[in-house]
Amino acid sequence: MSGLRKNILRISKKKDMNILITGGAGFIGSHLCKRLLEGRNFVICVDNFITGSKDNIAHLLDNPSFRLLNHDISQPLFIEEDIDWVMHFASLASPRHYLHHPIKTLKSGLLGTHNCLGIAKAKNAKFFLASTSEVYGDPQVHPQNEEYNGNVSITGPRSCYDESKRAAESLTYAYMRQHNLNVRVVRIFNTYGPLMHPDDGRVVSNFIVQALRGKDITIYGDGTQTRSFCYIDDLIEGILKMMSCSYNMPINLGNPSEFKVIELAKKVIELTGSSSKIKFFPLPQDDPKKRRPDITKAQRLLGWHPEISLEDGLRKTIEYFKRKV
Repeated sequence: MSGLRKNILRISKKKDMNILITGGAGFIGSHLCKRLLEGRNFVICVDNFITGSKDNIAHLLDNPSFRLLNHDISQPLFIEEDIDWVMHFASLASPRHYLHHPIKTLKSGLLGTHNCLGIAKAKNAKFFLASTSEVYGDPQVHPQNEEYNGNVSITGPRSCYDESKRAAESLTYAYMRQHNLNVRVVRIFNTYGPLMHPDDGRVVSNFIVQALRGKDITIYGDGTQTRSFCYIDDLIEGILKMMSCSYNMPINLGNPSEFKVIELAKKVIELTGSSSKIKFFPLPQDDPKKRRPDITKAQRLLGWHPEISLEDGLRKTIEYFKRKV
């Protein structure tokens, strides 16, 4: 009877899909948890809170379709429930964090991916890897398409993040080929929006927090290096479309509109009404000079393209940070 009762409980939790999300309390992961719960899904959020925040998921904790596991995914994890998707978003994705925790970053990308793939294989689930534009390194091809193999240092300070993601992709495709695992891989370009950590060291949050505090805006390099900035809502839409697509090779998700870093700084000063001044510092080692996604595949295969302008996205993000700093 106890075994039957366990099966009944398991079925009662099963809705449209049972989805395991690592890094679910992080910036992107928490937005994804929220969107998936808006459907008839049961979400298991796994996070060890090294960079994620319980505040990001506090509004989800009372939802009966949400379960939180405080766990480091670089360690083995046993899940009783049937699982339809394993979505691996756990990562120390900002330079400030991965430069401070290089070994943990490598373990999340290597051991964490291996553990997630093992769960997906055992549960006959689909596997979703959140990769990154950093697999392209300091690119010599512009914009970057999915066929470009990158220009990445394997010994530099950023390699703990870049190489862990490249190896994670390689491991994912080894499982696909050897075990016939159904996989999806997205390469995420610079993304911003509410729920970013105020001190995560990324350029958008850095500039906004500095401007709101009336501090100098710090630019590394001369500011002519370029980035593309995708608002979080657009990215989540792309992720959901990728889940519904049968394409199993990497797809870029990001905003193809390209801006100089100094242009971003000036726009943030304008929108915040700040009196902050811009100060320049040396460019860090291996920092990419250009970063812009070629999203041709995402447009053709997913019918996806970003819709939120940088100015509109910055306004929403600034309003969020006004409540945080």
